[in-house]
Parts: sequence; C-alpha cells; structure tokens
Amino acid sequence: MELHQWCRHIIVFLLNVWIPSCFAQTTPPARSSPTPTPQTADNPDSLKFRLSGFPRKHNEGRIEVFYKGEWGTICDDDFSLANAHVLCRQLGFVSATGWTHSAKYGKGAGKIWLDNVQCSGSERSVSVCKSRGWGNSDCTHDEDAGVICKDERLPGFVDSNVIEVQVDENRVEEVRLRPVFTTATKRMPVTEGVVEVKNKDGWAQICDIGWTPKNTHVVCGMMGFPHEKKVNKNFYKLYAERQKNFFLVHSVACLGTEVHLAACPLEFNYGNATESCPGGMPAVVSCVPGPLYTQSPTMKKKLKMPPTTRLKGGAKYGEGRVEVLKGSEWGTVCDDRWNLVSASVVCREMGFGSAKEALTGASMGKGLGPIHMNEVQCTGNERSLWSCRYKNITAEDCKHTEDASVRCNVPYMGYEKTVRILGGRTRYEGRVEVLHREADGTLRWGLICGEGWGTQEAMETWYWDSSNVTDMVMSGVKCTGDEMSISQCQHHRTVNCQKAAARFAAGVICSETASDLVLNAPLVQQTTYIEDRPLHMLYCAAEEDCLSKSAASANWPYGHRRLLRFSSQIHNIGRADFRPKAGRHSWVWHACHGHYHSMDIFTHYDLMSANGTKVAEGHKASFCLEDTDCDEGVSKRYKCANFGEQGITVGCWDLYRHDIDCQWIDITDVKPGNYILQVVINPNYEVSESDFTNNAMKCNCKYDGHRIWVHNCHIGDAFSEEAEKKFEKYPGQLNNQIS
Repeated sequence: MELHQWCRHIIVFLLNVWIPSCFAQTTPPARSSPTPTPQTADNPDSLKFRLSGFPRKHNEGRIEVFYKGEWGTICDDDFSLANAHVLCRQLGFVSATGWTHSAKYGKGAGKIWLDNVQCSGSERSVSVCKSRGWGNSDCTHDEDAGVICKDERLPGFVDSNVIEVQVDENRVEEVRLRPVFTTATKRMPVTEGVVEVKNKDGWAQICDIGWTPKNTHVVCGMMGFPHEKKVNKNFYKLYAERQKNFFLVHSVACLGTEVHLAACPLEFNYGNATESCPGGMPAVVSCVPGPLYTQSPTMKKKLKMPPTTRLKGGAKYGEGRVEVLKGSEWGTVCDDRWNLVSASVVCREMGFGSAKEALTGASMGKGLGPIHMNEVQCTGNERSLWSCRYKNITAEDCKHTEDASVRCNVPYMGYEKTVRILGGRTRYEGRVEVLHREADGTLRWGLICGEGWGTQEAMETWYWDSSNVTDMVMSGVKCTGDEMSISQCQHHRTVNCQKAAARFAAGVICSETASDLVLNAPLVQQTTYIEDRPLHMLYCAAEEDCLSKSAASANWPYGHRRLLRFSSQIHNIGRADFRPKAGRHSWVWHACHGHYHSMDIFTHYDLMSANGTKVAEGHKASFCLEDTDCDEGVSKRYKCANFGEQGITVGCWDLYRHDIDCQWIDITDVKPGNYILQVVINPNYEVSESDFTNNAMKCNCKYDGHRIWVHNCHIGDAFSEEAEKKFEKYPGQLNNQIS
C-alpha cells in the first residue's frame, strides 16, 4: 500500500510538470550562442518588471525589465515555460500558463537586456538564471519574449517596486463603430458608422481632422473586415452638428499595418475635449465585409475567388491552422518568425479582419503532407501570403509540430442573443433553446426537436428542463457544419416532431477542441493486394457481416471469396482524443473475434465506378479503438485488452493490418475495369471532429480480373478543386473498361 501511494505521488508530480508544458508555446530554433552563465544584477530587488504591448489582457504581454535606469526587453532565444514561471512570480502572479515569442505583443524599444535566459523555474529572480549577461544580446526587437500569467495573485504580494502594467487612463482598448441611421442600426454586421473608443464609463469620439484611409484600414481590420471604402461625409455632417461630441483623441497616424488602433501613434485631448476639433467632426469609417458576411449576392460572387489559403482545425470562424496551395497540393506554414503582421495578411485574404493572435507550435493541430513555407515575413500590405518574403522548406527546417495558426477578428453578428443552452452540469452543455419569431412578429424562446439531431448539429444528449420553455419551434434540422447560426441550417417549414415532449428536446455539449481523424493514404497504396480466401476460413467474418450479399448463397464451406485487402492507419491529428460515442456499459461483446464493439460502424470501404455507383462495399465495425503507436514524446492511453478504455490519443494512430478479419472489400462479383477505391472514417458523424472534410480517402484503381493496381491515393482535401476534378475523370473510368 505504501509503495502504491509513493507511485501515485510520483505520477501526480510528473503530471504537474508535464501538463503545463503541453500548453506552452514551442521554442523557436535556437541560434548558436556562448554557454550561458548565471548573472546577478547589482541588487536583484531593485529590478522592476512590467507587461506591455497590444492587444493583451492585464495578465499577459511583452515582458519588460527596468535595469540601470532604463526599460528593456528579453530575447526569446532559449526561452521556456520555466523562465515564464519566474517572471510571472516577479510580476506578482502565482505562475505562468504560457509564453510567446517573435514579438507577439509588438516590438519593444530601447535595450534588449537579457538573451538566452535559462531558468529552472524555482529561482526567486530572473537575475540569478543563466544568460549571456546584462545587455549582451545578438537579437532584434522582432524576437521580444512575452509571458501569459495565471490570473491569480500571490497571497500577500507586496513589492515596493509596484508592478508597472502601464495602466494609462488615455490608453485605447475598446473600439466600436456606432451606426447613426435607423436602417443601419438594425442590420448586422455593422459596416459603417462613427468610430468610438471606450472612455471610463462611456464612449468618446475621435476628431477626423487629418484622418487617413490607413486609419480606416486599421479600424476595419479590428471590426473583422478585410477592406475599407470611401465614406460620404455629407450624410454625417448634419448629424454631427446636432450632437454633443466628446473628442478624446484628436490625432491618429496609423501606417495601416497595425492590428489595433492602440498600436498607432495617438494624441489625446487634455482640457475641454468637447471643443477640441475645430472645423472637424467625429471620424467615420465604412468597411467592406468579406464574402461570408456580405448581404449582396452580387458582391458575394465578386468577392469570392479561388482560394490559395485556408484555415483548418479551428473551433470558430476565422481561426485555424494556416494551409496554402502550392501547385495543386495543400500544405502548411512553419511558425519560424510567424507574427501578427503575417497572420493579418492571412486573415484579410480569407475575408476576415486583422489578426488577434499569431499562434505557433501547432496550436490548432498538426497538418499532414508538405510544409510549403518557412520564415514568412510580410510587410502587412500584401494581398496574399504568397506575396510575402519566405524561405522554401527543407526536411531539416521544420516539422508539423511547428505549424502556424491564426485567430482573426471577425464581424460581430449577435448570434449569441438568438440561442442559449440550459439544464446542463456546466454552462457549456445543456438543452438548446432558440429565439423564434412568430407570425405576428413577436419573439419567444422555443425548443429544437431531438429527432435526427447529430454531431453536425451538436451532440446526441438529453437534458432536464430548467426553464418554462416547452414548445418545439424547429424540427428536421440538418446542418453541413459551415453555417454561422442554427437558423441557417435546413429545417422543416412547419414543425413536425414525433416526440414533442420537452424531455426529447435537442441538447449539446460544447468544446473548443475536438479530435480529427485522417487515414494514411500512402500506406493504403503500398499495401493493397488481392486474396482468394477459402469460405471455410470466413465463418467469423460472415457473422460480422463483412462479406457481400452473394456470399449468403455460396456453397459453404466450399469455394472462396475474392478480397481486396489493405492496411488502414488512422491518425488523430486533432486537439482532443477520439472516444466512442457510446459508454462502456453499452459496448457489445463479440465472441467470434473476442473483443467489444464500441461503435456500430467505424469506417466504410467502397469500390465505385466513375459515376459514383458502388460496385462493392465493406464496413469496419469498431472492433476496438486503441493506440497502436504514437509520435515521439506522446504516451499511449487506450488499449482494448481486458475491457480497457477505447479511443485514439492525440498524436497517436490505430493500425488495422491488411491481414485482420474484415480489413477488406469483397470484390468476388466485380467485373474487370477502372474504379475508385474510397475509405471513409466516422461516416455517420457519430463522434465530433474539428474537420470532416479530411475523413475520406480516394485512390484510382485498375482491376484486370487477376491483379489490381492502386495509385493516386490521397485524402479528400489534400488537392485543389481542379486537381480533384481531373482525378475523377481518370482515363478509362468513363466507359468502365480496361484502358
């Protein structure tokens, strides 16, 4: 018992060390540097620390240190979570939750006081950590480090050096566009209006004297819009004359590449701010929304262009792993030198605003396939990421653990006011209630019929009543997953619900992370072959319904079935483990193969003709989901043996070898010809994933009646639309004859 307790303490200790590191930013490649040595300031207690930069919260920012009468920064070379822990404690916080590199919070000024800092995490001051020494650095301010501290203060923290977080009453944090015309106030998103900044308990205006299109570009980017247009000031002059304005800012001088108005040079008013804009009026801007947000069908068509950039793996619109199209193949971007300026180019190219965050270290999951770009350096004026400076990738440069991601500013649509979830154990789960407009125009809350409710719409889960809402107002809801609100999904015009009682209303479990399964396409291509298997060896497979229908009328146990066999290696590249929808209590034991089935159907295997008609099919029940192997540094968590927990851990894969029962398609009745071999994972969307577009894999397949050739195997979203169309028009498939 004592040994058990000792082991448990060791495991808890290791988890406490390991788990925070999972959320830390990955360290950029360190340049060669002299061996760091411990450096002590003249008096460690005389050091001051502060958080700076834009945009940020009070517990995060660029780390700056006051030494020898001057504020300076710390270089991100060799930076680590341990360094961040020490610095956050010196700032008065209990610990760090992460850190940033490449000047995420903007470039500092003045000295770079420390470089190659290496703390163990237990030091009371960064001054006793190893480094190159005070003021000894080969960095630029493009490499300024930042920290993200846990929003919890140290008990009784008292410091005569009081933490300087640069709390300035004239600092601009919140900005909004206020529409002034009646028709505009009811339309979402707001694309035009008076620019206002938060000031204490109210809002203040900006004088438009000297206002430039570059200022407008920055404001539109903050509001979630990629472009701006000229505004007709005459409409606003009369309005402005009748208003009592409070001009907090009387001069703005943006370069146009800033991601926040606060990063632009600003001049604040002092004294009588109501009369400090002589001959001027409040600044007004007009923005052009991206294709997703424009209400004009003509404008949607005009703005939509063949994409060369896309975002994958994000939980919300405007966020995800950055992927770019080179030739006809999609690939990722390495995070070396990745910053807000380059991220903003991506965001605007995608039809959103400027970037809120430039994320590194595969924060939105690891991609597959090639890495097309490295060390991207944009000026901020480019229309496409391909117009920025970058380096071609080599095998030694980057891995998918360094895939770059973004979070973009998106227009405010107010959708959260039209839906709510209640009755769950937390505020992230519960019964769905939607705001419904009656025929007479009145609004009331109602329920969604739970029939047919699936992971595309939410999750398949029931919750108790927690309000007096009892009526169904939506039924037959079918979503593609790309809609911005539930009201945009297909649904019945008139409610038709067999089980209309409130307890059968649809419910959801919300999460910002999800699994993402993809098949190893090259392995399928390498392992495909034909086997003629005797019927007397297929009794178990027949019980599992793994043979075609004609097998039932075969002369058992004589004869054979012709099987198209291949290996399936299914990777979880998402940000959450893939777990069966059903709990262990409902898994079914299959004595034939000696294991539990946790899902009815896990994969579909199909052989299709050129027109998409299935000529043979198979299915793979989830015999067991387990971690066959994992990436370096990732531990296996799931194993089927002894009724173990089933699933696929992030960074691991489940391998079904070609010689396992049911790992085939029964092609006994298939005639010679050219076909498409298709494998679809999680075909019924029974388990939520961040991306369903990569669940299908296709191959060209040529069968001459004796042998089979498989080539061009690829994941469904690996190539451009044009390349995919050419694949489907593979010679010989049109007439289904051997060419």
